[in-house]
Amino acid sequence: MIASKNPVKIDAVKIWFEKMFPEENFEFIGVSIESGVADQPLSYQETLLGATNRATIAKKKYPNADYWVGIEWGLEKRFQDMKSFAWVVTLSDDNIGRGKTWVFFLPKKVIKLIDQWKELWEADDIVFGQKNSKQNTWAVGLLTNNIITRTSYYTEAVIFSLIPFKNLDLF
Repeated sequence: MIASKNPVKIDAVKIWFEKMFPEENFEFIGVSIESGVADQPLSYQETLLGATNRATIAKKKYPNADYWVGIEWGLEKRFQDMKSFAWVVTLSDDNIGRGKTWVFFLPKKVIKLIDQWKELWEADDIVFGQKNSKQNTWAVGLLTNNIITRTSYYTEAVIFSLIPFKNLDLF
């Protein structure tokens, strides 16, 4: 159960679950779950809490799944720099795994719009002349010319969140 209906997040979870557990058959279902944090979390802690809340609430609402995955994207500003990242939290009945994406820094034009209360995707759409970048290329794709896509951006975080499930004897 993936605590999101965003196709990018669903694809990322599906790809890496299947690679980490090639002998298993999974059904991937995305459901809309509130994070319980701001729409645009502004710290590592708030972002991790959002991912944890999504997975936990999905587990309560859909108790028959084997795994519940929450993904939350956030920002953190230090001085004049602003970095972007996401947390992934995977739950089972008796285990939890967490992973964080890479961090990348945002351009000054984007930061200026965020400081004016725009969400990142809105700022991306304005600065890069896009529409609905939130569901598509998003900041990381726009800034890397899609060398890193939003789906691939979540890769390591999803994998890291699955480490405890791949190594049950250690966790």
